[in-house]
Amino acid sequence: QVQLVESGGGLVQPGGSLRLSCAISENIFRLDSLAWYRQAPGNQRELVATMRRWGSTQYADSVKGRFTSSRDNAKNTVYLQMNNLKPEDTAVYYCNAAGSLGNFWGQGTQVTVSS
Repeated sequence: QVQLVESGGGLVQPGGSLRLSCAISENIFRLDSLAWYRQAPGNQRELVATMRRWGSTQYADSVKGRFTSSRDNAKNTVYLQMNNLKPEDTAVYYCNAAGSLGNFWGQGTQVTVSS
C-alpha cells in the first residue's frame, strides 16, 4: 500500500502563491505517473498536472503558465508550485500516484483563494 500525504494548502489572496507538497511512501521511480487533481464544491475532480515517469509534464489549460509540478526523487516527494492564484483555483487538491502497484490518493489539502 502506497501512502501519500499532502501539505501546504491554506488561504491566500488573489495573485498570491502557494506550494503544495506530496510525500510518497514508495520509491517514485516504481510509479508510472504522479499527478495533481483538484475538486471544488459541487464539481467533479479534475486533473491539474501529470508527470509521467519518462515523459514531460502536462497541465490543464486553466493552470498553464501559472502552476509548475516538480519532483524530488531523493525525497520521494512531488510539488505543485502555484502562482498568480485566482478565486477559481479554490478547491481541495489531491496527489495521485499510479502504476503496477495500483492507484493511490492522498487525503487532500484545502486551497482557498480569497480577498
